[in-house]
Parts: sequence; C-alpha cells; structure tokens
Amino acid sequence: MDTESCPSIKNILLLDSEGKRVAVKYYTDDWPTLAAKLAFEKSVFTKTLKTNARTEAEITLFDGNIVVYKFVQDLHIFVTAGDDENELIITTVLQGFFDAVGLLLRNEVDKRTALENLDLIFLCLDEIVDGGMVLETDASVIAGKVATRGLEGAGSLSEQTISQALATAREHLARSLLN
Repeated sequence: MDTESCPSIKNILLLDSEGKRVAVKYYTDDWPTLAAKLAFEKSVFTKTLKTNARTEAEITLFDGNIVVYKFVQDLHIFVTAGDDENELIITTVLQGFFDAVGLLLRNEVDKRTALENLDLIFLCLDEIVDGGMVLETDASVIAGKVATRGLEGAGSLSEQTISQALATAREHLARSLLN
C-alpha cells in the first residue's frame, strides 16, 4: 500500500475536563519532548474548551494540523492529523475509538472508569492506529480484538493462579508427610 495515500494520524489524546492526561499516544516527532507534548495538549484543550462538542465531533485547524474532537462526560477526545489529511477519515478514527471504548466500558465512559480500564483504552489505541497508520475504525471489530486480547491475558493469569495453588498444595502435603 502506498504510504502517501494512507491517512496519517499524529496523535490521539484522551484528556480530562481540566485538560490533564488520561491516555495519550503520539505517532510522530512533531512534539519531540514531553514539555512540547504537554504544551500542545494544554493549548488544544484551551482552544476547544468553549465549544460544545458533546453531540457530534467538531473539527478545527490548529497549528497547521486538523484536530477532530469530541467531549463525553468529563473526558475530551482529540485526534490530530496534518492539514492535508481527510477530515472524514480523522472523524471516523475518533468515532471508532469513542464507540469501541463505549462498548468495552459498557457505555460508562467517564474519567474514573477510563482510569480503571486504562489497559483496554491503550489496547484500543493500538488496534486503531499503528505508527500513525490507520488500521481499523469499526468499533465492534476494535472492541472484539481488545476483548480477545484481554481474555488471553486473563486465561494465562488464571492458569498461573491454578499452578501456584497446586504448588502450594504440594508443599503443604509434603510438609504434612514429613511431620
């Protein structure tokens, strides 16, 4: 696939209602330092604060970038791309992320629930964009892959717990036989 025709995402930001980070992922070196990233987050948050992006996503041009954003409860979601990218694709990325997170968190999309499920949110980001390239925007596909990856991790965790329990039982049995 030609990378020139493939839309490129610069970052996806999930900030709280005060503009503080909940989950962020940068895919370019446009903001090379943590200070530059934090300054960008603060300025884009401040610029969009007075808008009402609750019902549907809003689009703005900011520092030579297209920023598509949406607010839900006490969370602000931003997707940034170059000003030469297609706004509809960027909006689809934002909506896919928003809907997938909604499915995984059973529509309890707020800061507290997001922080409690940060692993799922970062898995969503990984399923949607890789290295700036858009991989998937269908929320049900994203949520399905994340849920499957989460279950694989849970499976190995429960197997480990069972093996630990068996090892402990063996130790107790061995001690009781020796006494």
